[in-house]
Formats: sequence, structure tokens, C-alpha cells
Amino acid sequence: MPGITRVVLPTGPTPVAGGEACERLTTLGIAVNLVTYLTDTMHLGNATSANIVTNFMGTSFMLCLLGGFVADTFLGRYLTISIFATVQATGVTLLTISTIIPSLHPPKCTVRPCVEPNNMQLMALYLALYLTALGTGGLKSSVSGFGSDQFDETDETERGMMTKFFSWFFFFISIGSLAAVTVLVYIQDNVGREWGYGICACAIVVALVVFLSGTKRYRFKKLVGSPLTQIAVVLVAAWRKRQLELPSDSCSLLDVDDIADEAQRKKKQSLPRTKQFRFLDKAAIKEAEGGGERKWYVSTVTDVEEVKSVIRMLPIWATTIVFWTVYAQMTTFSVSQATTMDRHVGKSFQIPPASLTVFFVGSILITVPIYDRLLVPIARKLLKNPQGLTPLQRIGVGLVFSTLAMLVAALTEIKRLRVAQSHGVTDDPKAVVPLSVFWLVPQFFFVGAGEAFTYIGQLDFFLSECPKGMKTMSTGLFLSTLSLGFFVSSLLVSVVHKVTSHGTPWLADNLNRGKLYNFYWLLVILSALNFALYQLCAKWYVYKDNRLALHAIPLEEKDTSSSSAASHA
Repeated sequence: MPGITRVVLPTGPTPVAGGEACERLTTLGIAVNLVTYLTDTMHLGNATSANIVTNFMGTSFMLCLLGGFVADTFLGRYLTISIFATVQATGVTLLTISTIIPSLHPPKCTVRPCVEPNNMQLMALYLALYLTALGTGGLKSSVSGFGSDQFDETDETERGMMTKFFSWFFFFISIGSLAAVTVLVYIQDNVGREWGYGICACAIVVALVVFLSGTKRYRFKKLVGSPLTQIAVVLVAAWRKRQLELPSDSCSLLDVDDIADEAQRKKKQSLPRTKQFRFLDKAAIKEAEGGGERKWYVSTVTDVEEVKSVIRMLPIWATTIVFWTVYAQMTTFSVSQATTMDRHVGKSFQIPPASLTVFFVGSILITVPIYDRLLVPIARKLLKNPQGLTPLQRIGVGLVFSTLAMLVAALTEIKRLRVAQSHGVTDDPKAVVPLSVFWLVPQFFFVGAGEAFTYIGQLDFFLSECPKGMKTMSTGLFLSTLSLGFFVSSLLVSVVHKVTSHGTPWLADNLNRGKLYNFYWLLVILSALNFALYQLCAKWYVYKDNRLALHAIPLEEKDTSSSSAASHA
């Protein structure tokens, strides 16, 4: 392919996947146990701590859009990964230092109410967390796209290898996650936070070294500019020409072949016009003679069609956000529940609360191979699809699992409260409810299995359906659903906490006197409604490979008027 340095593909796990495994160890090693650090060490309330965690994670994923813009416009994916990994390492190092220096966190709580953190301590915490978030965003925005760059999508063999790469890429991420929620969390709780976060800092440095070790074997693509700019240009040009009628002659629309600059022509592969969203076609109306090809006044038909492709994906994008809102509960309230339950295994060993997520990660590690080796062959025969389940079907399965997870979580919390009441421990927030923590396993298992389907389905959908020049942005779109899921969780927590604080609070600092199960029921309802909406959106969506046959405008078809164009929009 033009612009790609051809090399022999690496065998086995690539440095990209190995580096991402170390990065996930770092990110999850901080996030999964952060809520206990905020409640126990920083002496913050349950609702406040949950929002700090979800805002941190949400910002990390939202900054992927910034990282994607920088990668596409200025640095390229390789340099973006290298630079932002360094930023992330700096943030984690500052977090480690804040746990070592006594003046950067409140003293241990010996008498209640505990001493709350002062402004300087909170500032140090936020600086460390959001530097880490900045590094994470820039890193994640480019890793999967850079991994897909190593495969030639025009080659059937390599295209099949790319599909397998994403499954095993996710598998290696889960290996890093497994180490984070077991070994790393145990070290944080039993050896010291400074040791746990210090290992996180070392892990991201190892990730950078592993990534750089594969430099000679990578394929590199030339910068083509940010697709965000292209989208803005098309929208501005269409708005400026909103009063014009679409010409009856398609030759009056600018296309790739009409561009004077040969180098610019070679960057794009001409796409035919489609019937949907015809109001955007006005952006391609050629200007009067002598007007030239001014950037913010006219776009090619191909540019317009690429923007249409992104718009078509937005309903799917929007209806996957709720899944990540459910996911957010696994690192917040589910961990808080675990702190109140019997966590002993045998007589002496006690499971760290955050290590319950090992069942979450374990279900991912189990689900991916089972799907790849067992379910795909069955689905191929039943659905006549060489991929097994389509990306949209995989996402749908994940949404069902997330709904089941919240249903189970609500029932488990009701049982936990009944046991607490029957044993008279509701008044003590630190009391251990005589109920095994393993009652929480099903909710972690269902969300983990759901992520295995949703994450891979989303990644495959956005990368395969986005135009070739928009891969980094498509990754940003995918990761922004995670971001918004965490932000929606923060919003729900804030609203619910405020609305219910006058009576019996749903999200009390003492969970034994709250009604957390009602919050879970609310998520069940939202998830069920969202799944119904997703079904409609998935039915409406037409895959790129089938779209031309259904929506392409034949060359001989003429646009009769702007009103007819609007009827197709």
C-alpha cells in the first residue's frame, strides 16, 4: 500500500500488545483500588470518592480525542504513544510521592469524625491523577489504531489476521488487568500504597520500553491530517451553502478527480454519493469560476461521504454509553460493598476488596477464548457469517449481560442488608456483615463477560466502519463511550445522592444504612430501555460493505430539487 513501509509481520504477541498489557496494569492498578484509598486514607465519603474515580476514568478516555487529534495532525501514532506514555509515567510517579510524604495526605483516623484533606493535599492528588489521565488518553488513542496499521486491509489474509489480533490484543490487556487486581491490589493493601503505585510507575516505563523495542518491525503510515478538521470543514461548507439548491448535474459537485493538486488526489479514494443526509452534499457544490478550492467553502464528495459514515455510526455510539455506566460500578460501589463483607479465605488470608475484580477479569479471559474457539464455529453455521457474530451482535450480547449484572447486584445488596439488619450491625460503617464476599461474584462475572463482547465488538465496529483515514478518530469515538459512561455515572450518583439525601439516602457513607439496591434497580431500568433503543439503531444501520448496493446514487440519477433531497435525508 502507498505510504506503508513493508516488513515481515511479527509472530506471536506483538510489542504493541505487550506494551498495552503493561499500560493496563498501570491504569487499572490505580483505578480499581482508588475508591478505598480515597475513603480510608483521604477520608472522603462514598459518593464523593465514587465520583472522583469515575471523573478520573472519564477524563482519561475523553482525552483520547485530543490524543487522536495530535497523532493525526502533528506527531503520528508512534511518537504520540511514546510521548504520552512518558506523561503518564510522570503522573503515576507524582501519585507515588503523594503517598510517601505525610504532609500530602491526612493523618490516620483514630477518632471520628476523621480529619478531611486540605486544599494542598487535594491539589497534589488531582495533579497526579489528571497528569496520569492525560498520558492515558494520548496513549490509548493511538495504540489500537497503530496495531491495525501493521496489517494491510486490502489483503484478505492480513485482514483475517487483524481480526484475530484484536481478540488477542484484548486478551493481553486482560492479562495486565489480572495482575493489577490480584498482585498489585494485594501489595497496595498489605505492603503499602507507595509500593503499589511505585510498581505502577515502573510498569508504564516497561510498557514504553517494550513498545520501542519493536520499532524496526513496525509499519508507519504518513500523516493525513485530523478527521476532526475534515468534519468541521464539511459542516461549515454545507451551512454556508444551505440556501442553495443541489444541482441537477452531478458534475457541478467537486470530487477527488477535480482537485488540481495531484498529491492531494492520491490521498483519497473516490467514493460514490449516497442517498442519506443529502443536505451535506451542498458542501461539495463547486464555487463560481475563479473561486478555487477554498478549504472552508467547498469539500469533495468523498470528504462528504466520509463524514456521512461517521454520522451513521453516532446512534450506535450513543447507545453503548450506558454499558460503561454499569461498568463504572465495578470499581466504585461494588468495591465499597466488598469492604463490608466477610472476605476471609481459610483462617488467615483476607481478600483485598478491590481484588474481587479478579472475577471480572477472569470472566473476560474465559469468555474470549470460548467465543473464539467454540461460539464462532457455531455462529458461522447458524448465521452464515464467516466472522461468527457481527460487531453489532456482539455489542448487543454485551448489553444484555450488563443488564443482568445490575439485576443480580440489586438482589445481592438486598440480601446483604437483610443479613446486616438481622445481626444488628447497621450502625457501624466499619462492621463486617457475616455474609461471604463471594455473593458479589455474579455481578462481576456478568459485567466482565459483557465487556468481552462489547469492547471487542465496539473496537471492530468503529475501526472497520470508519473511513481509512479516520482510524485514530474512530478509536477516539469508541473510547469516548467509556468516558461518557463514567461521566454519566458521576452525574447519576450526584443527582441520586442529592435527591435522596433528605430521607434514607440511597448512597449513604454507611452502606448498611443506605439503599444502594435502588440505585442498581435504576441502572437495570436504564439498561433495559437503552437495549431496546440499541436494537432499533442496530436494525437501521447498514454495514459499509452493503451500503453501496442499497444507498449509492446511480450516475444517471438527477437531483430534481432541494426538497426531494431533503426527503432522502
